[in-house]
Amino acid sequence: MSAVVLGEGVSDQAKNCFLWFAAVSIAAMSVTRNNHYVPQWYQEGFFEPGRKSLAYVDMTPEQQVLPDGRVIIQNGAWNYTPTSRAFCQRDLYSTFFGTSVNDEIERRLFGDVDTRGSQAVRAFIGADMHEWHDHFQDFFEFLDIQKIRTPKGLAWLQAQYPALTQNELMFEMQGIRMLHCAIWVGGVREIVSAEESDVKFITSDHPVTIYNHAVPPTDRACAYPLDPGIALRGSQTLYPMDRNHCLILTNLEYAKNPSTDPLQKRTFARNYRQSITKIDSVIRERKLTAQEVAEINFIIKKRASRYIGGGRKEWLYPERAVTQPWSELRKTLMPPEFGLFEFGGEIFVKYDSGHVHYQDEFGRTEKPREFLIKKPPDKRLRPGDYCGCGRGRSFKECCQSKPEALRPAWNERSIRERNLMLQNAIVNMLELESGKDWVQIRRELTDEKIGKIYNLYEALWPLETDLLALLPKPDGEARAIYTGSIHPSSITDFALAAPLYFGELIVAHPFVHAGIMKKEMSPTGNPKSYRQEFLKTILFFLNIMPLVDLGIVNLIPDPCDFDFHLRNQMMSMARARAPRFDPKDDSRLQKTMEEGHRRSIMLMPTDAMRRQLRELKPDLNEEEIEAVMRAGVRMREADPLAVLQEGSLEGGKGGGQMSMFKLVPNFEMTMYLAQATGACIVTDSPFRWSEVQGAIRRRYKAATPGLAPLVTDIERSKFAFPQSATDVVAAALSKTGAGYPDLLRDLFKYLSNLEERGAKPNREAQFVSRFAKAHAAAQAGFKKSGVPVKEGRISCVFPPGGIQDNTVNRLLLMSSSERHLSGVPMAFFVEPAEELSGSANGPQSPEQAG
Repeated sequence: MSAVVLGEGVSDQAKNCFLWFAAVSIAAMSVTRNNHYVPQWYQEGFFEPGRKSLAYVDMTPEQQVLPDGRVIIQNGAWNYTPTSRAFCQRDLYSTFFGTSVNDEIERRLFGDVDTRGSQAVRAFIGADMHEWHDHFQDFFEFLDIQKIRTPKGLAWLQAQYPALTQNELMFEMQGIRMLHCAIWVGGVREIVSAEESDVKFITSDHPVTIYNHAVPPTDRACAYPLDPGIALRGSQTLYPMDRNHCLILTNLEYAKNPSTDPLQKRTFARNYRQSITKIDSVIRERKLTAQEVAEINFIIKKRASRYIGGGRKEWLYPERAVTQPWSELRKTLMPPEFGLFEFGGEIFVKYDSGHVHYQDEFGRTEKPREFLIKKPPDKRLRPGDYCGCGRGRSFKECCQSKPEALRPAWNERSIRERNLMLQNAIVNMLELESGKDWVQIRRELTDEKIGKIYNLYEALWPLETDLLALLPKPDGEARAIYTGSIHPSSITDFALAAPLYFGELIVAHPFVHAGIMKKEMSPTGNPKSYRQEFLKTILFFLNIMPLVDLGIVNLIPDPCDFDFHLRNQMMSMARARAPRFDPKDDSRLQKTMEEGHRRSIMLMPTDAMRRQLRELKPDLNEEEIEAVMRAGVRMREADPLAVLQEGSLEGGKGGGQMSMFKLVPNFEMTMYLAQATGACIVTDSPFRWSEVQGAIRRRYKAATPGLAPLVTDIERSKFAFPQSATDVVAAALSKTGAGYPDLLRDLFKYLSNLEERGAKPNREAQFVSRFAKAHAAAQAGFKKSGVPVKEGRISCVFPPGGIQDNTVNRLLLMSSSERHLSGVPMAFFVEPAEELSGSANGPQSPEQAG
């Protein structure tokens, strides 16, 4: 069995090409501006024997309007079109620097891709398996770039972004290379032949063609420049390789079960991943009839943009021979059942190290965990039934009014349900309901308990989790992403009560995932070194869980834990921005770090502490030293985050304790989550706020002048933030502040459509009056309740066109996100007001949190 590992695949040349050619001197170059998006060598494969040109059809020929009003349609069909004039467009790939025109993408990038692609296509037309092996990855890389490099492909790419210049478009084209390869390689590969047919295959200006029998050309999902998603189970990819050979790629689930839902995504539809496949698994037995070839040509023509070409002119009108409905054409494309035994099944690979790699037929490296699978309801839910998405609400108030595409997954445990499972395990393992106080629980904490709890978190979140499927979608609900310090001593300041103002708050999970770390550095492999980190994590988790249970906080793991390509891309983008972070710019964060440093000092062995005291205070006698030591013990017991076990600094390689200060999500991931879920951004970090403002400046956008009165009113007001989860829950249940989320929901919708619809002064004046009314009622309610609060001020930005960064849109595109927003309409920064009222300080133990 031959096999290949198909990974992320983007070469250094591809990554650096754009920057390289931007620096090239082009003054003396002969610039190629007539860009062929279908290579000339490829076109030659469709020549009839003895000819050196194509029959060519323009399906939307130019029209000329005469002075008398008559319309003359220009000639739209030619029998003899040389390759130099077919499938080309002026400056399709040209980049512009001032008045200079650069053709390095055409000559350098596509020159290399086409050279390797021509060898690969010819290899697979042939029958030499050694050639298949040598050119396998080049073949799929060429197929991928051929799909995106056409005018239709580039128009599709441009539509994924709010606005791209020509130079930015060329950069993004290179940034998403290899987007489709993992899906293609995981399917059934068949090459059908027209050698025994009088009709031969044709090609088009978009030769990598997607067919889905449930999506006819008239469907809006096929409106130019759209194609059905290749990851949909019923989607098949057609690529005419030459006049006698056509490649058909079929998703495995559909090939095995043609009655499966054609519009549902295939299992494990991840774009960028490593996958092992059998290279010699290609079905090549079918010889098509003239009618079957005409049916494939019909599909190719229907999905073309404007031009088609072939060996003979009559073959370019397949609609004359094809009368079947669109859905019936699938019969010609289905691979034969007898050939499917070569595809699917499980793969085991043992390496010299003894490690055994496992892969199932969908590319997953571990089996599904049964306790996370949830059976969808057998019958339609009634309005009062518990909603199938697991958010803890009735069907009527949750998903009933949403189309299925905007609902979180119903077939597996929800984010909330997994967090409740983790909470129950922690309560039982730490005996939190036994009547023991937090000091006793800390004293009895063992490394075994730490390891088990981290191991359970890893079990609840398999590395191949499709997190986007579990997250809420842009469904019109009031929602916000919180980005800031994930620490129990700072989360209570503003983030804990933020849902009262902004609606559902998405917060990063405090637990680290042991599955992405080396065993010797992980909390399951070396739990002793996580004693300090564990206490911070547990207190944060337990303090916020009442809000998670209520459904006003969505505590989510890091999306990068489940997508290493996403992590690598995100880190690369963050390094390219090169932001400078200094904790001194954030007094709250610096205070938290200083407290953590003091706790680490208290972890010193008692003998070492005594020696240090004698050195620092030589005038102290033994009795005074012991008094200081006893005071230190009392300080440790009084601090809910202090480790009480002796010898904690001996853990890990060389000793020590893991200490993490997390300012998460980072800017890219905050934008990614906000656009994926239809949320605004909320932060209490000055550093993160400066990054948001920097993103606005990079797009040369300013705040919307029409909303200035609302911005002024918000920024000059003070907001009360209750300091305990119990008080936040009570305020949410009593609907204290209920007017804020409704106001921000409507404001979010208004801003999302502002550029295309234009400003409406009357509507903006309504927002001002609504805010004044909601603010007065809510703040009076907080004051009347008498609960401890911290007062804050809120800054806001509502830039025209939203907050947007091309790199983030690229990340979403790479992640197969289909329902995300093109930008984030608004963001908010919460900071302490000058006067504090009844402030609660420091982290709370479980009994303090109630």
